Amino acid sequence: MIDLYEFPLSGNCHKVRLMLSLIGLDYRSIVVRGGEREHKTEAFLALNPLGQVPVLVDDAIAVRDSQAILVYLARRYGGSAWWPDEPAEIAAVVPWLFTAANEIARGPNAARQHRKFGRVLDYDAALAISAQVLALIEARLRARTWLALDGPSIADVACYPYLALAPEGEIDLAPYPALRRWLVRVQDLPGYLGMPGM
Repeated sequence: MIDLYEFPLSGNCHKVRLMLSLIGLDYRSIVVRGGEREHKTEAFLALNPLGQVPVLVDDAIAVRDSQAILVYLARRYGGSAWWPDEPAEIAAVVPWLFTAANEIARGPNAARQHRKFGRVLDYDAALAISAQVLALIEARLRARTWLALDGPSIADVACYPYLALAPEGEIDLAPYPALRRWLVRVQDLPGYLGMPGM
């Protein structure tokens, strides 16, 4: 049985739940109580020394970081449709994993953290980063159906949650029609799983 240690409202945890659902894998959700700092206990730090969720445990293998978990799940269970075999296609997918971990995390995710959860941060900087990355993604999706490949891949799964949740950071997606159409395409995938705010 696969165990997923997670926070329910985390977009990074959602992308793992979404991937598990898209490829039809059963798993056990283990909700980590952040308010009680369970993610900083000795037992949890043995799974992830950074004390962060999500962590996926599959048999004796513990994988930390949502992007790494997506790669692991796609490679082990999802086949080449989600994680390609060809080097050029891999090179098309990987930059979007970094975009999810960098610009999307520091932009739409940070804005959501500030507005929804009251996290103290530079909201104006988050909005500026959001404007840049949303413009980049909008331009990309005007010419393509999916971010990296001809079909959906972990590039789309990695980027989807915090873009879908951007309105919770008071980011208006109306100026980005191609992105909004892509959000609907993701939601129409067999096995799609949402979360509150989407």
